[in-house]
Formats: sequence, structure tokens, C-alpha cells
Amino acid sequence: MATDSAAMSAAAARDRSTELMLRVRDGDVAAFADLVEFWQDRLVTLFLHQVGDHATAEDLAQETFMRVYRARNRYRPTAKFTTWVHTIANNVCSDLKQRSYRRRERGVPHSVSVSSSTIGLDQLAVAASGLMPARAADRGELQDLVRQAVAGLSERQRMAVLLAKFEHCSYEEIANAMGLSVPAVKSLLFRARDQLRGALTPYLEG
Repeated sequence: MATDSAAMSAAAARDRSTELMLRVRDGDVAAFADLVEFWQDRLVTLFLHQVGDHATAEDLAQETFMRVYRARNRYRPTAKFTTWVHTIANNVCSDLKQRSYRRRERGVPHSVSVSSSTIGLDQLAVAASGLMPARAADRGELQDLVRQAVAGLSERQRMAVLLAKFEHCSYEEIANAMGLSVPAVKSLLFRARDQLRGALTPYLEG
């Protein structure tokens, strides 16, 4: 009975966003405010790991919410809201990258830091690589090392790792959000894990 109750509670939590989005689709402005409050920190964290700049991460989260609202009439609960919103977030990241590329082509300085944020990067890299520190490490030294390792991942690898490790998305959900096949997602995560392990192992075994 306790197990059934826990499963029902988890399902209810997962369905909260879908319920709110359906209300938004029906014109409930208050539901949209609740949806923004529910997702704000999660999206900012997701973007923060991508761009390394908190102000830019907040701007990208707001852009995501704007796109969610503009697409409200087209929303259909055929997939979890989590997958839908991550698809939009991934598109926002891709658009930022394209704008940055066009600026570089025109010789315009890029104002957004492309280095990964130090917030949570040690947890991200250790979780993704399956490694545990063999000794107590100087925090600053570890953050520098992890920042370099995560920054070395491709944008797609980094997004896949974030969705897998921080949002706890399944392979199928990541594939839907990123417009990839499940084997492609598995390959991305394998290469990211292997690359992080290669970068961190010499330090952790030192």
C-alpha cells in the first residue's frame, strides 16, 4: 500500500506541469504564473551550465517561457510536459549558438561567456563519469579541473548530460527533446562520460 501511495504521489508531481499547461492553453493566466514559478529555477540552472552566465541564463529561461506561452494553443499532452519544455529549451540554446556564430562572422565581440558555470560542475562531472574522488581535494583546484573538462564537451553532449543527470530524463525523453534517436543519445552520453573520465582520472588517481 505504501509503495502504491509513493508511486501515485510521484505520478501526481510529474503530472502537475501537464495539468498547469492545459489550464494555460484554456486561458488561465494564473496557471501560467504557477508554471513559471515551478520551472524557473530548473531552467535557469539548465541554461547556467550551458552559458556560464547567470544573467544570460535568466534571459534564456524567460525566452523559453515566452515560447511556451506563444505555443499554448498548440499544446497537446501527447508527451510529458517535461519533454516538451526541454525541446523548447534546447531550441533556445541552439538559436543562441547560431546568433553567436553570426556575430563572430561579422567580427562582433561575443558578450556571453561560453565557459561552463562553476556551480555544481563537480557534481555534474563526477556523476556523469561514474568517478568518486580518491582523496580530499582542494575545492578551487577541483572546480578549475572540472570546468575545463565540462567546457571540453560539445554543446549536445553537455545538454544530454544535464538532462540525464539533473533532470533525470530517460533516453527516450532526451531523444525527443533534442530531436535525436535513442542510439544517438546513448552515444552522446557514452562519449561525454568517456571524455570526462579521461580528463578527471589522472587527477583523481593522483
